[in-house]
Amino acid sequence: MGRLIRNIVLLFSLLAIAACGPGLYRWDGGARTEGNPRAEKTYTVQQGDTLYSIAFRYGLDYRRLAEWNGVSESYLIHPGDELRLLPPGDDGSRLVESATTRTARRTEASAVPVDTRPVPTAATVKGGWQWPHGGNLIARFGEDNGTGGKGVDIEGIVGDPVVATAAGKVVYAGSGLVGYGKIIIVKHSEKYLSAYGHNSELFVREGEQVEQGDRIAAMGRGPGNRPLLHFEIRLNGKAVDPLEYLPNR
Repeated sequence: MGRLIRNIVLLFSLLAIAACGPGLYRWDGGARTEGNPRAEKTYTVQQGDTLYSIAFRYGLDYRRLAEWNGVSESYLIHPGDELRLLPPGDDGSRLVESATTRTARRTEASAVPVDTRPVPTAATVKGGWQWPHGGNLIARFGEDNGTGGKGVDIEGIVGDPVVATAAGKVVYAGSGLVGYGKIIIVKHSEKYLSAYGHNSELFVREGEQVEQGDRIAAMGRGPGNRPLLHFEIRLNGKAVDPLEYLPNR
């Protein structure tokens, strides 16, 4: 009986420790908040990583990430390099807010009128934007689509062509971003990136220039083994709603 009680006490102790572990935090636009284990302050570059893919993973502006780490404008990094994920002098502690502080801040913000006018996006990228695939939406921005609601999911058939939404340069093509399968990231300007995840094949390589409408990948399968394309637009590293940029249809 005494041994059973000791085992029960040990089990509850382990559960308490686990609850206080790294799962207490997640990264959201570069800020540390509750919910996900990725609260790192540094990252060690792995084979196949690019500065863009690392910034994308942590919701950071690639230019700020380069600046914080003294990376030149070539944005060249090497396996084994250790990159800081916070500005110099910031140990991350100021990114953690108490529930009381967050509630007070939200209350204060709600008292300020919100500008709901449409964002002028047609001229943001030369030539505008186009849909990367013609299928129906099966998950909208902000919905739980397996990637934190950071984009939209478009249904189709495995092997369907995935096209570039606008002209740009391929800055990542691979499968090193957990949760995205085979993914392509295209840089359209200093501020804008687009990303195309869950592909079965990639038809472009890093460094290639693509034009709007170029076939860059073939659709694959996403969560639940469902054929789909996961599509994101990032502005200064932060995910934005693609439907505010894509033409109505």
